[in-house]
Amino acid sequence: MRYSISIPQFDADGFDGEGLRSYLTRAEELGFEGGWTIEQIIGPSPMIAPMELLAWAAACTTTLRLGVAVLITSLHDPLQLASTVTAVDRLSHGRLELGVAPGGGRRKFEAFGVEPTTFISSFTEGLQLMKAAWSDAPRVTFHGRFRDVDDLPIAPKPVQRPHPPIWFGANAPRAIARAVRHGDAFMGAGSSTTANFATAVQTVRTELAEQHKDPSAFRIGKRVYLIVDDDAARARERVLAGLHRIYGSMPGVDAVPVSGTPSDVVRGLREVINAGAQTLVLHPVGASLAEDREQMERLAAEVIPQLS
Repeated sequence: MRYSISIPQFDADGFDGEGLRSYLTRAEELGFEGGWTIEQIIGPSPMIAPMELLAWAAACTTTLRLGVAVLITSLHDPLQLASTVTAVDRLSHGRLELGVAPGGGRRKFEAFGVEPTTFISSFTEGLQLMKAAWSDAPRVTFHGRFRDVDDLPIAPKPVQRPHPPIWFGANAPRAIARAVRHGDAFMGAGSSTTANFATAVQTVRTELAEQHKDPSAFRIGKRVYLIVDDDAARARERVLAGLHRIYGSMPGVDAVPVSGTPSDVVRGLREVINAGAQTLVLHPVGASLAEDREQMERLAAEVIPQLS
C-alpha cells in the first residue's frame, strides 16, 4: 500500500506560504509518498489552481510525489497544458503524477468554448497531441479533427519518459475502458462511494484482461475525504461541513466520506483497500490549514500504522 496526503488549496484570507511549506515538509518527514491537489476552476470554494500550486510545492519538497486528480483536460488547450505539465515535471525533477478526465454533463463547457457534443472526442485527441508533444521528437506533426499541427518545434520535454504517469478518473464502463486504453493508472474520485469504487475496480480488471494489459503495471488508487475525531458524531459534522465547502449542495456527496474515531477511520479505509485500492490519497477536509495539519499528524500516528 502507498499513502499520499492532500495539499490544502483553500485561499480565503491570503496565501499562508510558511504554513503550507511546513505542512509539506512534515508530510515528507512522516513518510507520505505523495501530495495531491484537485481542480475546481468553477465552484463555490476559493481554491488555488492545482498545477500552479504543484509548481510552488516542487520548490518546498525533495521526495514527495506531486499529483493532481483530476484535470478536466477537455477544458484546456492541449499544447498549453502539455507545456505546463512539462514545466512542473522538470521543476520537481520528475515527481509529477498527472490525473485526467474528460468531464461530464454538469460541466460548464460553454464557459470554455467547448462543444458539449464532442468533448469526449476532443479530450481523447487532446491527450494524443499532448503525448506527441512529450515524445522524443524535436518537431511535432499532428493532424486531427480539432487540432492541426505541422512540424512545430516543442522543447523542453518532461523528465519522466515517455511522460509523467497518467491517472484516469472515470465511472462509466466505456470511460473505464478508455482509461485502460490510454492511461497508466486509475484514480477513484473522492466524490464516489466505496461501493461504486469497488464496482469500478472490477471493470478496470476486466478491461485490463480484455485489452491484454499487465495489471501489475496499472495502479489503482482512490481519494478518500475524511476527518478523524475522538467524538464520532462531531467527526461526521466536520466532514460534511468540509465536503460542502468543496462541493456545495451536490447530491449524494454526504454518502462518500470516512469519519469517526481512529478505529472508525481504519475500518472505512480498510474497506477501500479491500475494494482494490493500492494507493490512498487521504484528504482531510478541515476548516483551516492548521486543522488539516492536525489531521495529517493523526492519520500518520493513529490510522496508517493500523492498516499495515
